[in-house]
Amino acid sequence: MRLDFFEKVRGCLKAKDVDEKLKLTHQLAALQRTGGCAFDAFGQALSVQDNGCPPKPLLVGTTKVPKRSFASLEGRAIMIHAITHIEFNAINLALDAAQRFPNMPEDYYTDWLKVADEEAYHFELMRAHLRFLGAEYGDYPAHQGLWDMAEKTAHDVLERMALVPRVLEARGLDVTPGIQEKLRKAGDNHAATLLDIIFHDEIGHVEIGTRWFRFLCKAQNINPEETFFNLLAKHFPKGLYGPYNVEAREGAGFSKREIAMLLDGSVKKN
Repeated sequence: MRLDFFEKVRGCLKAKDVDEKLKLTHQLAALQRTGGCAFDAFGQALSVQDNGCPPKPLLVGTTKVPKRSFASLEGRAIMIHAITHIEFNAINLALDAAQRFPNMPEDYYTDWLKVADEEAYHFELMRAHLRFLGAEYGDYPAHQGLWDMAEKTAHDVLERMALVPRVLEARGLDVTPGIQEKLRKAGDNHAATLLDIIFHDEIGHVEIGTRWFRFLCKAQNINPEETFFNLLAKHFPKGLYGPYNVEAREGAGFSKREIAMLLDGSVKKN
């Protein structure tokens, strides 16, 4: 008997214990790969406030997170903690995408479970390195910028695909090479190598968001490029900031026109 995919993915999302969430996510992904899931009954999506999070880290505003530095061991630990927290949020974001929006093709749901499984692996990599540096996930305050956008886009799968993978997660493609360079200069080659793994996978994750965004635009008979930039203007009225990793964004499915519009000042740059 195949198990209810949506019930199981919601169980992963609700789990508040970190290790329980990791275990359930990996188990569900393995089950789905062997054909052990049924997609017959979508059911009731969880509230956007029901994402399971542990008691720590303390969540604060973006201006109140500890300053990140590469000059000291603790400074690097704070940086690695911030990345670890991003990966934790990314697990919940992918699980939420897989349970929130009804009437999508089955491949949509399995794509986002695959992303959640990979994000869980990324979290494990970064948490292990954080422990090597003498810290634990939850030791430092963190912010919820990624999840804030999940709440703003909970009503519309098209907006979710446009603004979480293609804006917030794509920003990771822009900044990761610079972080790696600073880590290597600080002598932390291992962390830089771990980010190679994450960077490669994240190109695929942004591409999944791009693919489903375009699928939805086609279904609604709207222009994807114009729609994307209209949504940027709506949700980011102050603009986005470069620089942009053109090669990585092309690999993630951004069109040449989209990249040209990002670069030519249609969206704010540094």
